[in-house]
Amino acid sequence: MPEYKLTYFNVKGFGEPIRFILSYMGKEFQDNRVSFEEWPQLKGKAPFGKLPILEIDGKVLHQSLAILKYLASQAGLSGKNAEEDVEIDMIVGAYGDLAAEVGRFMRTENPSEKEKLKETLIKETIPFYMSKFEAVLKKNGGYMANGKLSWADLLVVGHSSSLPGLVGHDLTENYPFWKELTEKVYSLPGIKEWVKKRPESVF
Repeated sequence: MPEYKLTYFNVKGFGEPIRFILSYMGKEFQDNRVSFEEWPQLKGKAPFGKLPILEIDGKVLHQSLAILKYLASQAGLSGKNAEEDVEIDMIVGAYGDLAAEVGRFMRTENPSEKEKLKETLIKETIPFYMSKFEAVLKKNGGYMANGKLSWADLLVVGHSSSLPGLVGHDLTENYPFWKELTEKVYSLPGIKEWVKKRPESVF
């Protein structure tokens, strides 16, 4: 049995989709959570100075999307051909654009500028992307790509669970297809058990 060790901060963010897919696969893993205070001393040991890192029997994998794609190929959550894979990748890229806007807000330190960015996120950016995602979900039978469960679904549901704590905006409130997808992902074997036992975090 391979040994898995995931190192990430004590938040959901881009670590949560990896926790989801490992749980979905039925893999036991060490959930190594690093505090933001500890990180400056540990950063130099990380490939390219970033988290998450997934160690599998000592082999170090980095970059969250690369990790997810690698695990998805083993979990049966990739596309069955290049055409299906690109459908997944396009959704992942689009969600990454939204996540980047949220990240820009989080990194902004000036209070007045931060408040403006938050207002733009809630009133413009999030509604724009969510309207697009709702249309995609409707078209694909409630999934993000190809009419079936894929790692894109685990990514968007896992990462977006941070948004209520980050910007005070729960995406399941006003978007019924997104709410339905969240409920489906949370009810999957393995993920259901993980959600029940995962540590509490602000976001």
